[in-house]
Amino acid sequence: MRTGGVLNVLGKLLLLLSGFLLTPIPFSYYYNDGMVTVFLLSSILGVLFGGGLVCSFVPEEDLGYRDGFAVVVFSWLGLALLGALPFYFSGAMDSFVDCVFESMSGFTTTGSTILTRVEILPESVLFWRALTHWLGGMGIIVLTLAILPLLGIGGMQLFQAEMPGPTKDRLAPRIQDTARILWSVYVLFTVTEVLLLILGGVSFFDAVCHSFATLATGGFSTHTSSVGFFNSVYVESIVIFFMFVAGVNFSLHYQGLRGRLSSYWQNEEFRFYVHLTAFAIVIIVIFNLIYGTYASFGEALRTGFFQVTSILTTTGFGTADFDQWPPVCKILLVSLMFVGGCAGSTGGGIKHVRLLLFFKYARLQLRNLVHPQAVGAIKLGKVKVPREVLISILGFFGLYIAFFFLATLVITALGVDIVTGATAVVATLNNIGPGLNLVGPAQNYGHLPAFAKVVLTFCMLAGRLELYTVAVLLTPDYWAMARKPVLRWKQAAKQSTPK
Repeated sequence: MRTGGVLNVLGKLLLLLSGFLLTPIPFSYYYNDGMVTVFLLSSILGVLFGGGLVCSFVPEEDLGYRDGFAVVVFSWLGLALLGALPFYFSGAMDSFVDCVFESMSGFTTTGSTILTRVEILPESVLFWRALTHWLGGMGIIVLTLAILPLLGIGGMQLFQAEMPGPTKDRLAPRIQDTARILWSVYVLFTVTEVLLLILGGVSFFDAVCHSFATLATGGFSTHTSSVGFFNSVYVESIVIFFMFVAGVNFSLHYQGLRGRLSSYWQNEEFRFYVHLTAFAIVIIVIFNLIYGTYASFGEALRTGFFQVTSILTTTGFGTADFDQWPPVCKILLVSLMFVGGCAGSTGGGIKHVRLLLFFKYARLQLRNLVHPQAVGAIKLGKVKVPREVLISILGFFGLYIAFFFLATLVITALGVDIVTGATAVVATLNNIGPGLNLVGPAQNYGHLPAFAKVVLTFCMLAGRLELYTVAVLLTPDYWAMARKPVLRWKQAAKQSTPK
């Protein structure tokens, strides 16, 4: 690992985020919430720290694949720490651990919160909270690659280390162009949702914040009761549609916007996504009616449709307290938490394509037991899946189980009950937000021990970066190859010394 080059890139990313820290200031002036100084101070500190890294360390011209892992992990950690400053300086949260938890929850689009009442936050802080979702949804690294060609060196390595899914769709020959295409589609959908929500009577501020959270599959709302606050079938329908859209591979949206609508149904992962969503909605509606949770079919369908889409896409918005639903419904929702969105979407979780290929692999093994001499191949659509991709998926499942088990063990060792602890890990590792019991949709994470919040913050990061990226940095072999950073002033002194 080229440590100096990694720190130099981290500094540039912090400078970029420092600019975004100024965007809530107009809202602060408009609502007169007294937070202008908070965001100015946060931005100045970001400029000082980021500028210090850029000025101190010499950039590397040959950042490689290994460096991409470090850049992505350190960048998300740095951004979460810098993004926590407005929460801390505003006095909205009791401790810096809480502030980092909220910030990491925002950037990783998890949506878990330590707040009992969201409305107590000033409007500009609520906007910043939603903006962290939006920036993290498509990925701050991908955004940087789109608008800062200076990070073109090693661009594909950063793109592969951050984008979710076992395969990365490259839509253009240059990685910067691919990043711009993805972000253009992302912005287009966001603006469209904002306009549609405003047409439904939602205020401009609420429309922007909820659109940021929807397209990022984040779930932070400006109201404690989430989308249920609006009590509007129209608003819920718009949010459901865009949650579903955000859970789809964005490369398919690009093809669709270019007139190739058939590319959606031709995609096997998309078909699996649609069928699983429909199946879950039917089961939830049926059992909520059987157990008498709702008096009418319309109400059961409305809440079931919304919550299934919200959980499956890992958005985490709520219109009902599903912790009060029948056990079979809660088990199904927790199962959906593991699945998440499609590869290349803003959703978290294991991803549909991994689950689909895992089922195909298991079916092939069963077939080989019955017909030992048969030769079979696993295909996704009409394309044969390389063996190394299958091995990577199996390794991912093994790593996922290890992360889940160890994190749950630590959380429950701190005195948290098993339902709360296990679902808190599921919710954060899959970037969903609400779990069950004491971290259910009507509860929050504020009451958990401080160290539990630290562990769950790590789960958010690991889940957002698809485990491998974080796990690599935990291996001793990775650090054994790290180079000492080259300081600019030492390099300048060496170059000025006569031979």
